[in-house]
This record gives sequence, structure tokens and C-alpha cells, in this order.
Amino acid sequence: MTAMLTKTLGLIAVIWLIATGPAAFAADPDANLKMPFPAPVAMTEGLADLGNVKLWYWDTGGPGEAVVFLHAGSGSSEFYPYQQPVFAKAGYRVISYSRRGQYKSELGSDLDSFYAADDLLHLMDFLKVDRFHAVGNALGGYFGLDIAISHPGRLRSLVLASSMMGIVELDYTRQMNALRPKTFEELPLAVQEIGPSYRAANPTGLAEWNARHDRAAQRAPARLHNKFTWDALGKLKTPVLLMTGDADLWIPPYMLRQVAAKIPGSQLVVVPEAGHNIQWEQPQAFNDAVLAFIRGK
Repeated sequence: MTAMLTKTLGLIAVIWLIATGPAAFAADPDANLKMPFPAPVAMTEGLADLGNVKLWYWDTGGPGEAVVFLHAGSGSSEFYPYQQPVFAKAGYRVISYSRRGQYKSELGSDLDSFYAADDLLHLMDFLKVDRFHAVGNALGGYFGLDIAISHPGRLRSLVLASSMMGIVELDYTRQMNALRPKTFEELPLAVQEIGPSYRAANPTGLAEWNARHDRAAQRAPARLHNKFTWDALGKLKTPVLLMTGDADLWIPPYMLRQVAAKIPGSQLVVVPEAGHNIQWEQPQAFNDAVLAFIRGK
């Protein structure tokens, strides 16, 4: 497994370097850290009435396979401007939504008992989507993983990007908790979640990220159906792509490699010069890796 992952990672790194090319870096070696937002494609957006809650969503529609982006705990449906047009133009139906209490979504009438994975499946039923590719960032990955365990037939594939995944193995959680001192929580959220290269190279993009975070508001409880143990991960049947940034302070490459070794057939990608928000900081590398993965599933 280790040899296969190393070979896969090396191949992706080579492909990424070829794709970007030396000519691109000759003019501006930091061009990938300064990418402007591409023009969005047409989409439907609004509140989906799921009975016990109304959730804000957007949906590009179309006949292609559905790719559903699941935002981080600090984010919302606003955090995929680099993905919406790229995946739609690649032939996919692209969807995202804000979880309860976050950007334009309601808290609902059953806040003390709901499960976020159920909300997601109810939204898919509302949109008449049967099977879909789930792309979960950070906390969003927890709910994609919850569905992969409880309802694997609903997923075509699962991408877990910069997600700690809520793994409950004692030795692993001790390692994770030891990574960050208590004073880490006192740092500005952007310092915790955005890599230093991006913060230095793209102050405009950083300001936009902060503004969207401020609009995201407070998240609802993250309730899960399953406990994520090594045994549970070892039984996954859904194809899984694991991603992190080499500057991610929450789930660094060393920790993610431990997870990859427990998930049969999983693929692993480490994105250079990226923190905890790969899809925002290095969108081209993120999009290329995810598209290559889901096209094969």
C-alpha cells in the first residue's frame, strides 16, 4: 500500500508540474497563488424546504453526474467560486449548500436531534439526485464519510480534503491534539486555516475569504451516525481520495498518510504551498486532482 501511494503521489506531482509548466512560472512563479475567480456558469439557487429545515443551495443542473461540495465548519456554499464553473464545464452537475445556521440556511425545528448526513441526503432527494460524488472539505468530509458508512449506495466517490475526519482511535487523536498548543485557538482564523504563502501573496483573496467566513455565521452541532474507527475505515467500499496541503496545520501529510494506509485502495494527494483550504488557495491543483479522480469512478 505504501509503495502504491508513493507512486501515485509522485505521478500526480509530475503531472502537476508538467501542466503548470516552466513558462507559467517564468513570468510569475507565484501565479497559482493569485488566481482570480472565473466567471460562474448559470445556476439555480434558493432555499430547499426539507420539512424540518430550509437549507440554502445552488445547483448548476444538467444531465451530468452530480458533484456535491460539502463546506468546512468555517465556511458555506460561498466557498467554491473556483470549482463551480470548472466542474460544470467538465460536464458535471455541480451542487453546494450551506449547512444549518450558516450562510442563508435556517437552524430548523429539530436542532437538538438532527444529523447533518440526513440533511444532505434529504437535499439530494429534494433535487432528485440519486448517486453523487461527495467532495468534503474539513468538517464537510465528516458527513460525506458518515454517508459512505451508512448509505454507501448513494455515493459514486468520496473526496476528503483537509479533513480530520473525526477519527476516534486513541493514539491517533493524541497525535492530532499534540500538534497544536492551546494558544493556537487564540490565533486569527485565517492564520489557523490559510497557508502562509497564500496570505503573503494574495491579500485580496485573503480579504474575500475573511468576508465570506464572516457571512457564514455560526454552525449547528456536528452530530454523526457512526464512530470513525480504523475498523470502519477498513471496510469502506466507496472510492476515496484523500487530500491535504503541505502547510495544513490541522491534518499535515504525515497524519493523512496514516489514514490512507487504513483505507483500502485510497488515493493520496499532497498539494504544495497550501494550508487548510486547498480549493481556495491552490484551486488549479485541487480541481485537476479531483477531476482526475472522479472521472475514473
